[in-house]
Amino acid sequence: MSVAPAMFRGLSAFPITPADPHGRVDTGALVPLVRRLAAAGVDSVGLLGSTGTYAYLARAERRRAVEAAAGCLGGRVPLIVGIGALRTGDAQDLARDAEAAGADGLLLAPVSYTPLTEEEVFQHFAAVAGATGLPLCIYNNPVTTHFTFSDALLERLAQVPGITAVKNPAPPPAEARARHGALRARVPGTFAIGYSGDWNAADAVLAGGDAWYSVVGGLLPVPALQLLRAAQAGREDEVARWNARFQPLWDLFQELGSLRVIYAAAGILGLCHAEPPRPILPLPPAARQRVAAALEMLDTGDR
Repeated sequence: MSVAPAMFRGLSAFPITPADPHGRVDTGALVPLVRRLAAAGVDSVGLLGSTGTYAYLARAERRRAVEAAAGCLGGRVPLIVGIGALRTGDAQDLARDAEAAGADGLLLAPVSYTPLTEEEVFQHFAAVAGATGLPLCIYNNPVTTHFTFSDALLERLAQVPGITAVKNPAPPPAEARARHGALRARVPGTFAIGYSGDWNAADAVLAGGDAWYSVVGGLLPVPALQLLRAAQAGREDEVARWNARFQPLWDLFQELGSLRVIYAAAGILGLCHAEPPRPILPLPPAARQRVAAALEMLDTGDR
């Protein structure tokens, strides 16, 4: 079995990937976003995740994004790169591209059109994990892939060389401790269990989770780190206070979709003026005003 490196613990911040209407990555806009995350002290940068719209980018553009981010980071902060693709061979090629371009770790979702069986997902992950020497994190994202990893499948995959972590959707806070404990009992202690779903992630870390894979952390790393560090230290009251400040943003994430909201927030803060890839549309003015009001609740000078 493999040991999860430090990059799969703590705050993994996922920035957007600015691109023009033709899908060409704007590396000049991407690099300042990544540099800002490194300056804030995030534990890793998660490039080309769902927030990074990996599924909308061609292979060459994905590699250009990785080269730009890795060059900017210069090894100071670990870089985790999403490599999801429909075909196993394509995901293997993307893994090799990421390794050659300077990535430190990989994130793989079971992207599909035809629904996949557990055995198909196992074979897919084992093949991609063997394509490079980089550690791989399982991306369990049933909302977009329509596949849910069972604890039994995660237990099996945790034995595959190179597969060292999972990014799970955070359960409701009332269920977090029981559900985390059930999975923790089935996988090696060296296997990292992290969570996404920003509105519940801090409670999942309080319950024992190793990492928060964060959408908001990719744009507002300072308050995200403060929330995460409070959860890591077990300071429940402080977590509750931070979650209350984040709540208007969490509500918008769930109502409008975190991707649309985070693109709007990047523009409101003057950090980037890219639009999401079509057919996803930018938020209308009234919704942008609601995003701006939610951001005011988090005004910590992180602008």
